[in-house]
Amino acid sequence: MARIKLLSDEELDDATLTTVQAMEKSGADTSTMRGLANCPEFFKSYFQFYGPARQGHSLSEALIEMVRLRIARHNDCFT
Repeated sequence: MARIKLLSDEELDDATLTTVQAMEKSGADTSTMRGLANCPEFFKSYFQFYGPARQGHSLSEALIEMVRLRIARHNDCFT
């Protein structure tokens, strides 16, 4: 199984570091942010789509969560 390096605070750009620190302060998991930050171009594109989609602007939040859980179940992921 491939492993993606999760960037440390020192390796993150200022904007990403600010976001990560705010997320961690609220108790949120920052693994996805730290992993995607390895490729800044993808990182920006991903969150331009994901942010509005996750906030229910494209699909309802309930549907997004159901799909996320279904995908996790198909991959034997129980987190």
